[in-house]
Amino acid sequence: MCSSPQLPDCVYSDKPILVKPCSSTPNHSLYLSNLDDYDFLRFSVKLIFLFNKSVTTDRLKASLSRVLVDYYPFAGRLKVSPENDDKFVVDCNGEGVVFAEGYMDLTAQQFIQIFDKPNKSWWKLLCKLDAPTFLDIPPLVIQVTNLRCGAVILCIAVHHFLSDGMGTSQFMHAWAHLTRNPGMDLPITPVHFRHVFKSRNPPQVTFSHPTFTKSEPKKDGIPQKALNILQYLRSQAPLISVSLTFTAGHILHLKKQCEPLLKCTSFEALASHTWRCWVKALDLPPLATIKLLFSASVRKAFDSELPHGYYGNGFVLACAEATVKDVADANLHGTVKMVQNAKSSLTEEYVRSMIDYLEDKTVKTDLCSSFVITQVSKLGFEELDFGEGKPLQMGPLVSSIYCMFLPVIGDRDAVRVVLSMPESTVSNFKNYMMEHGGHNTYDENKNIN
Repeated sequence: MCSSPQLPDCVYSDKPILVKPCSSTPNHSLYLSNLDDYDFLRFSVKLIFLFNKSVTTDRLKASLSRVLVDYYPFAGRLKVSPENDDKFVVDCNGEGVVFAEGYMDLTAQQFIQIFDKPNKSWWKLLCKLDAPTFLDIPPLVIQVTNLRCGAVILCIAVHHFLSDGMGTSQFMHAWAHLTRNPGMDLPITPVHFRHVFKSRNPPQVTFSHPTFTKSEPKKDGIPQKALNILQYLRSQAPLISVSLTFTAGHILHLKKQCEPLLKCTSFEALASHTWRCWVKALDLPPLATIKLLFSASVRKAFDSELPHGYYGNGFVLACAEATVKDVADANLHGTVKMVQNAKSSLTEEYVRSMIDYLEDKTVKTDLCSSFVITQVSKLGFEELDFGEGKPLQMGPLVSSIYCMFLPVIGDRDAVRVVLSMPESTVSNFKNYMMEHGGHNTYDENKNIN
């Protein structure tokens, strides 16, 4: 399998700067709920947007400075809570957002041709910071990379503890709105405070939460060696980026496999199909337990308490689990039912119990025996417009072992499935994905990379 084309070096005209709010902002510590601050979210979400033409950098910086007045926590810094060494808070000090500008000897068309194959060279699209720990990385880092043809790549890195996908999209659209309409108010007033998701005192854990783990499973009092997916994948280098596009027709084909016994959503069908194909391709021990963790919004469950404009984390990782054999041998109807059961469990009381459970800081997200899917395809990132048109492409800066469902530019009903897998398993994974995904209508050159 050929290696992905490498991006040329990025040339910087100057060092990154800090863009600060253009007027005074509140100075306080912002509480982070347990849905914001737990082990799985202690990383930055890195996204890129390719635009055919950019507005001037000065205009982008001016509108960024203005939007930070409303979204002032993005200009703050993460710190350890003075009340609890295991908790983080945001020091809303107005220190500023990192903003870098560079040039790359590349055209938009050249980038589009390699867009489905991210690799380590794509890190050139994000300025490198001298930050010894996660605490030292600013919550928002932005790089604007101008291309030879006049196009531009916008790269953002947002700390996940500050916002979920919906919240990040809300912030980006607010920035774009002020870029197009200087001097106007925002259409949505951001809500910063996260006390809706504050844990109860004392904590009341009323459910079991298989998304998390505290210790190795035991049998007859003896610790058993659990399946470690992360360790297995990292031992199977090299990992190869895989990108598969499912059109509305492909997804409908999947959904029809469940009818008439079961009605399902597009996400349920595609997530179940991807999980099953991934399990089969990796050839895992058949009796091992394998979990599917997938992002699920809980905003509707808290609709009466959650104000419009809330941009903090309003999702949890739902969990479906079974043995490897049961997932691999199941038909799509069976795996969809597992996903639906996981979703239906997310009542307000279940989420409250999860929030309380996370008060125990020995609890960790069970990534060792899980396949993780993050849904990004319905958040409106593809509609982002700073004044010179919507993106030609958008996606993650780097491919990960965690799976992302991304939007397809120009086709609102299509979904791009992106993840990294061991090179030896990629061919089988693609074949399994096509086998029951309407392969007779696939365009090999367009949809399978």
